[in-house]
Amino acid sequence: MPPDTDLRAHERALDLPAPCDAALRFIGRIRTPFERREDCPRQGRPDGPECRIVLDEPWVPALRGLEAFARIEVLYWLHESRRDLVLQNPRRDGRVVGTLALRSPVRPNPIGTALVVLERIEGATLVVRGLDCLDGTPLLDIKPEHCPFGPGAAPAAPE
Repeated sequence: MPPDTDLRAHERALDLPAPCDAALRFIGRIRTPFERREDCPRQGRPDGPECRIVLDEPWVPALRGLEAFARIEVLYWLHESRRDLVLQNPRRDGRVVGTLALRSPVRPNPIGTALVVLERIEGATLVVRGLDCLDGTPLLDIKPEHCPFGPGAAPAAPE
């Protein structure tokens, strides 16, 4: 966690112990052209640069059927984010907002989400547009934008 000197005016941080109450399994890495946090766009854009989501080998079969979707939701771990702010001054203009009222990467559990355009799948790699995270960001999960098996799906035809 960065030192308190990284706080902006009017921001407040908590003194927290190291987190230890959940276990996540990273399933791959995200490759983007963004090497530094200040290079990342505030939110991804569907016309943004091509990025790659590279799945670890055991998870490649889980991609089966994903090619049918034009857009997918990507969940990732914002591994360089601080996790202790409860109040933030995002625009540095004195306007203070609660962390949970922002889409800031600074969160108690820094899980990022992006709805991205799926350009193509090349083996274990998804080529997408619309990401806003650092190169090398750990991948948590991938979900299709809409799924015919979820709530509101049409009922199955009688047999």
